[in-house]
Amino acid sequence: MFNLERLRVLHEISVHGTVGGAAEALYVTTSAISQQMAKLERETGQQLLSRSGRGVRLTDAGRLLAEHAERILSLLEVAQADLEAHRGQAAGELLLSAFPTAARGLFPAALTQLRREHPQLRPRLTESEAEVALPRLIRGGTDLAIVLDWHNRALSLPAGLSRVLLLEDPVDLAMPDTHPLAGRRRLELKEVAEEEWISWPEGEFCHEWLMRTLRAEGIEPRLSHKAAEHHTQLSLVAAGLGVAVTPRLGRGPVPQGVALVPVHHTLRRRIYAVWREDADRRPSIRAAVAALEKAARDIAV
Repeated sequence: MFNLERLRVLHEISVHGTVGGAAEALYVTTSAISQQMAKLERETGQQLLSRSGRGVRLTDAGRLLAEHAERILSLLEVAQADLEAHRGQAAGELLLSAFPTAARGLFPAALTQLRREHPQLRPRLTESEAEVALPRLIRGGTDLAIVLDWHNRALSLPAGLSRVLLLEDPVDLAMPDTHPLAGRRRLELKEVAEEEWISWPEGEFCHEWLMRTLRAEGIEPRLSHKAAEHHTQLSLVAAGLGVAVTPRLGRGPVPQGVALVPVHHTLRRRIYAVWREDADRRPSIRAAVAALEKAARDIAV
């Protein structure tokens, strides 16, 4: 009889192609991964991995068993969903993931509702961006993820995932309150074309969206500073170091010295809840989506 956790380790290695990648996905050390694989090889009596430069590759036997492992893990997900559906109540552990402003803006209310209405459910929230959350969702390391895209840049979801739109989140322009345009009720992006800009770090989805949006308006932005956290960006704006776009969800108190002005052609990001299709019948997934939808509606009021 194969050990399920060892099959999960083999599956992660097949997905990532490295022991390090599997260790990161499973939140364990590389030595723990190596130990589990050594035990699995003893159980099977076959070599499953071979060295390839600095990495590893699956042998023919390893690939064969990894294919079975993927099907086994998927069947276990279906079994869990069927058992929950048969019991008819949300119970057990539910692993949730959200990018920072959604974690701050949606989950305090949603988790409070889940605790009140489903006392046998144990939701566990982890902050992570979509590029981390979606692979973990596909592999089963997360049950439900909150992700985003933009009105002019759609997020492509892999096959096998379901999603629901929770809300559309307007974006304002943040500028020092001493700026000549700070008192405006609304403005065009072209009016701040010559300003210094504060953006997300390069490589992030939101950074690429901002560059595309500004260039579509004929603006080649002068990027002065880059920060991942919105509060850091707003602190830089308050210091008079540039302008930035800032979404409303999870924004919280705005630092003194910052003025927020809506953009004439409203910029919006769309916030989704995403889960695996084979978990559709799980009452815990349905309960979490319902709680998040209510939290989103309350924000929009």
